[in-house]
Amino acid sequence: MIETDVLVIGAGPAGSTAARYAALGGADVILMDKKSEIGSPKRCAEGVSKKGLAKVGVDLNPRWITKEIDGIRLVSPNGTDVWLTQEEIELPEAGYILERKVFDKYMAMDAARAGAKIKVKTLATGLEKVDDGYIVHTESMGKKEDIKAKIVIGADGPECHVARWAGMKPTTKAKEMESGIQYEMVGVEFEREGVIEFYFGSVAPGGYVWIFPKGDDIANVGLAVLAHKADKPAIEYLDEFIENCPYTKNAQPVELNVGGDPVGGMPKKMYDDNLLICGDAAGQVNPLTGGGIISGMTGGMYAGQVAAEAIEAGDCSKKFLKEYDKRARDDLKHEIDKYKKVQEYMLTLDDAELDNIAEAFQDVNFEQISTTELVKSLIKVSPKALLKLGKLL
Repeated sequence: MIETDVLVIGAGPAGSTAARYAALGGADVILMDKKSEIGSPKRCAEGVSKKGLAKVGVDLNPRWITKEIDGIRLVSPNGTDVWLTQEEIELPEAGYILERKVFDKYMAMDAARAGAKIKVKTLATGLEKVDDGYIVHTESMGKKEDIKAKIVIGADGPECHVARWAGMKPTTKAKEMESGIQYEMVGVEFEREGVIEFYFGSVAPGGYVWIFPKGDDIANVGLAVLAHKADKPAIEYLDEFIENCPYTKNAQPVELNVGGDPVGGMPKKMYDDNLLICGDAAGQVNPLTGGGIISGMTGGMYAGQVAAEAIEAGDCSKKFLKEYDKRARDDLKHEIDKYKKVQEYMLTLDDAELDNIAEAFQDVNFEQISTTELVKSLIKVSPKALLKLGKLL
């Protein structure tokens, strides 16, 4: 049997960050992933903020940056668009479009450099609680293998098998799991380069369509829908959009990505004796945008730090590990709760109301690009939004 202080299950950005910080804290760490290639297949539109990367201690590397974001374009159902680019406003630091297949590998490499051991093509098949931790049953390179850990960190995505096996309630209800589907496409046309585009309304019920440029004529074109709001599969909405959108109708797909996106917020409990969960498995996702790379890495950072502290203290009890829950909530909960309310409000709007908001936005002088700034402006132009959301900001 293999033994370690900390076992991180899932080598996405959240898991690799947890492994890195646990190793930096002096713990013996194993980071495992079921895939043969970390980062592939991607389940992500690949956008991140510059400030977010700095927050979790990631140094920029041009190998995993495909495009710097120069602004955003919001498009209502009737085609009314709102441009927020350097031509309209003075841009603060915005962000980047990543190449996740490279980025995820580099995050795992950073964990390895910090001292973590990495096991690829290693699938967790179950957990067994023992007095001083967990025994995790795995299939590694076709062989059954057990790993005993004093602390297990579940960073295994929206499926959250680790939490379920440990008896913790699932993070997200079925009605709060968005169905996402995306093509990486070539031959996409842009009015302005480097601008990420969002299309709202009945083109993607319960979510939105995105076009994220990746340089030249390449872009991620995808959407997310809520099943209880949709009357057909997500791929049918996407194919219909691509066929009708002038910017994508002549483009060709070179890759298809699918996956669930948990937008229900963080669960009541993200820890137990010898156990922590982070990232998508812990609902550390912005419910309004569906973005979870930086928030998941933030959760992973706190999980790794607290795990290392617990190992050093010789106390892996839930009483000690509750500190992770506190740090993660202090940092993430306010934003997640706030944008959950905005998301719920957006779900009440029909296409005509979205068009009216886009028309009203034409006369708004935006000071900067941020989700908060957009919500503030929404409250200014919509009496209904003021009534529903006025107390948020």
